[in-house]
Amino acid sequence: MPVKDQIKNFARKLVEEHPDAATLRALVRARKPTAIHFRDDGIVPNNPKLPALLYRGAVKLKGRRFPPEVIIDTLFASNGWGRSWRDTVYDFVHYHSQIHEVMGVARGTARIECGGIKGRILNVKAGDVLVLPAGTGHRLIESSRDFLVVGAYPQEGTYDECTDTRERPDAVKRIAKVRKPKTDPVLGPGGALVQHWRTQPPRS
Repeated sequence: MPVKDQIKNFARKLVEEHPDAATLRALVRARKPTAIHFRDDGIVPNNPKLPALLYRGAVKLKGRRFPPEVIIDTLFASNGWGRSWRDTVYDFVHYHSQIHEVMGVARGTARIECGGIKGRILNVKAGDVLVLPAGTGHRLIESSRDFLVVGAYPQEGTYDECTDTRERPDAVKRIAKVRKPKTDPVLGPGGALVQHWRTQPPRS
């Protein structure tokens, strides 16, 4: 999301009550994520090395003292993923060439297309977390009326938004230079992201 949305969310967070570290730990399920590789489709470059990660039911949200968006936002921040925003997902194909992104579903359900029009549609619901490596195309296909996402970014990287194929040659070069984050947004330094993103290129 644009910087103005991140600033707006930062101001909101200043006056909110947040769960402490012990409470957060109790709300996280140590789930193994599904790793999904997306190939370059000729329009959206996606990421040639790093898979998207989908954590199903990663965060317990029902019947809690804190609003679900506050729980997810605080969890991401505690694991070094900040500059957060709270909103829906854009309904046009776009990707970020200079930064990775995490999205945690706080409320509702949705169908999100990842990897461009030749990619895959993922059904997500409250408590799910989706991590998109730089270059991964995504857009909202449909959602419930109460759908709400918390998005955030690792400490290194610059937010950008690519939608035009004319940007593609330079975007591919930028994607290759984006550094891997040091922490998993859900599970911290020892989380699955660190393992999955340490390694191999996608399977053929």
